[in-house]
Amino acid sequence: MGRLVGVDLARALAVFGMYVVHIGPPLSATTGVGSWIRYISDGHSSVLFATLAGFSLMLLAGRREPKTGQAGRQARARIAIRAVILLALGTVMAMEYGGVIILGFYGVYFLLALPLVRLSARTLAIIAAAFALVTPQLAFVLTSLLTPSVQQSVNTYDPLRHLSEVGVLDLLFTGFYPALTWMSFVIAGMALGRLDLSCGTILKRLAALGATLTAAAYGMSLLLAGKGALRSLAEDGPSSGGSGSMPTGSGSMPTDAGSFPDMPASFLLTAGPHSGTTFDIIGSVGIAILVIVGATVAMDRLPRLRRLAKPVIAVGTMSLTAYVGHFLAQTALSTPAGTGTQQTWLPLIMYVLGAVLFAAIWSRFFRRGPLEYLLNAATKPAKHLR
Repeated sequence: MGRLVGVDLARALAVFGMYVVHIGPPLSATTGVGSWIRYISDGHSSVLFATLAGFSLMLLAGRREPKTGQAGRQARARIAIRAVILLALGTVMAMEYGGVIILGFYGVYFLLALPLVRLSARTLAIIAAAFALVTPQLAFVLTSLLTPSVQQSVNTYDPLRHLSEVGVLDLLFTGFYPALTWMSFVIAGMALGRLDLSCGTILKRLAALGATLTAAAYGMSLLLAGKGALRSLAEDGPSSGGSGSMPTGSGSMPTDAGSFPDMPASFLLTAGPHSGTTFDIIGSVGIAILVIVGATVAMDRLPRLRRLAKPVIAVGTMSLTAYVGHFLAQTALSTPAGTGTQQTWLPLIMYVLGAVLFAAIWSRFFRRGPLEYLLNAATKPAKHLR
């Protein structure tokens, strides 16, 4: 259980990172440590979230050994049900908050990952690496072919697009978290889920791997693209993910993140947050691995810190509730999004403290968060599958 506590802590950090992007001040309004927090959170928090989603899939499908037979069929059914519910919930939230909602994309990730849940860690790692190397270039070509007229033709017959700003094309190719490139993170998380994180040797190797991926990706990008290679495009505009008050296209990309509209091919050599390039994917996976390993080691080796971090860990156990809740709270409290209108860290601090307090109190009486309980209950019919 110790290693899962570490994963819960990493999940809480991912949630708070998304709070930073959605509620905190923009990068241009920060200095010193605040700038580093804002820069690291932009893109990397949602990547960590997606990587941990892949890890969670393995908790359902069988951690060290994949479930087979009837148990395997029931596990895949549970994953499929969760995927459909997340896609529906994400679509409903996107109707109010726009394309920055990641839940609908989660649903697509889960469906696409179903054929992979029985693969070994080595095979999953190879697939994740192949996706990281190939899909950004493929996305560059495909999005250049998806002219506005083509997108309009597809969107005309897309029921999801009629309901919200996020349609099938957005979910797969042109949204903030397009499945084409973001499946690399999910599959990498699935590979991590297959490993024994209680083994010190494996943790050391993962730490070395994470550091190598991070240094190699960002170092090569700087070497090939120059000093602006790691620049966050949020510096040129609003946050890379705001609340419902943000119009679509105000992300870290000039339009929806993950697409390459009017970008020269040299853009593929950069590694800025949410750029969706090979260097960005590899470096972000490296950072995600380091965070997960660091959190796991800290919770395993530092029992006093583990006790002190218990309220924060509780947030990680109910990350869906914490994620949805902060959007609802933003609407109810009319909190400015992380755009040029937000110049102080105080609202962010209050949201983090509020989430920690709620999770700490709730976890004393209930095993799961409110939305986690409902999601788990919705998947119970899968146990009747023979």
